[in-house]
Amino acid sequence: MNFRGNIIESTADVCLPDKLIDRIIGQDHAVEVVRLAAQQKRFLLIVGDPGTGKSMLGQALAELLSKPELSDIISYENSEEPLLPKICQLKAGEGMTKIDLARAAQRKALSTENFILWVLAIATFFLSLFLAVKHDSPAILLGGAFVLFMIYLARKYVFNHRSIKIPKILVNNANRAKAPFVDATGSQSGALLGDVRHDPYQSGGAESPVHKLLEAGAVHRADKGVLFLDEISTLSLESQQSLLSAIQNKELAIIGRSAGSSGMMVRSEPVPCDFNLVLAGNLPDVENIHVALRSRIRGYGYEIFTSTEMPDTVENREKLIQFMAQEVQRDKKIPHLDLSAIESVLKDASERAEKENFLTVRLRELGGLIRAAGDLATQDQAKFISAGHVEKAEMFNLSLEKQQELNP
Repeated sequence: MNFRGNIIESTADVCLPDKLIDRIIGQDHAVEVVRLAAQQKRFLLIVGDPGTGKSMLGQALAELLSKPELSDIISYENSEEPLLPKICQLKAGEGMTKIDLARAAQRKALSTENFILWVLAIATFFLSLFLAVKHDSPAILLGGAFVLFMIYLARKYVFNHRSIKIPKILVNNANRAKAPFVDATGSQSGALLGDVRHDPYQSGGAESPVHKLLEAGAVHRADKGVLFLDEISTLSLESQQSLLSAIQNKELAIIGRSAGSSGMMVRSEPVPCDFNLVLAGNLPDVENIHVALRSRIRGYGYEIFTSTEMPDTVENREKLIQFMAQEVQRDKKIPHLDLSAIESVLKDASERAEKENFLTVRLRELGGLIRAAGDLATQDQAKFISAGHVEKAEMFNLSLEKQQELNP
């Protein structure tokens, strides 16, 4: 078979592109818009049927973004206003360094203080024992025990006081070389926008420092990268309003979002969240997008409707052959397709299209057929997937509705 000027005998001979954007099949218009959005740092609303590559387009956008200057975000205790933790933005990699230095300083201080307290405790014990024996007075022992108890309380107070001084890292980009891609699909309000953990110990000296209860949200972890949200209709209007505030101000304070939590009174200083927003969903989901949020996307980005079919041309057949090779590489558990299997999958892609002389680009379904055929080939210990495996896999890959029709 001829593939882009080269003779191939199976999908193992297909040379795959390195960039994710070049692996997207059948969405030429969308790919063009994503390239433009990456260059200009625009928002995207991607609408289309499931399995047409919406998530892949979002990941490709993150890959295309120019290498950003990523930051670490840490939180500090605010001694003046304990319920308003301080936020500090550092260069990527400096966050953990600062925390390690704080821990080392704490260990050194505690080591010195513990030595002094132990010396004081031992001296108190032996002195009270000596005086009690010398004066034959058990009361002196009780006095010594009281002093030892006070030393224990002092040690506990010092330990707690020192632990507050160690900051907490909220966003750690130390080992990240590319712009982050954060898939927040299905996230609850706290996971998306940040939250304050409930502290079961709210008094008595066992309570956690307020700044250590902060939890960064997906909006904060996506800073300088891409925040991807599929099925936008599942996000409440209140969360959409907060999301709109985040993209307008490029920062969002972390507050307690769990009803009844001790963190409801906490509000951090603003936390940076400058990201490229990518919303995705089906056409009916568009009606549930907050009017102001959609207006923001239309004003500062692009709306894309993904295709479900592409013309049955030689070029597009070659794209599907590339897709078959990509699925084998992605799965890592199935063999490559031989020429007969390639022809069989292409025939199936034609039959799945709703129009004549078109090929389907609902590639998730097509990928399921390839994996099912690959499983059968693996079971047969075959070197390649053949047409027989694909034909047999079509019966295993039937939807529930089709199975019900065949077995009324």
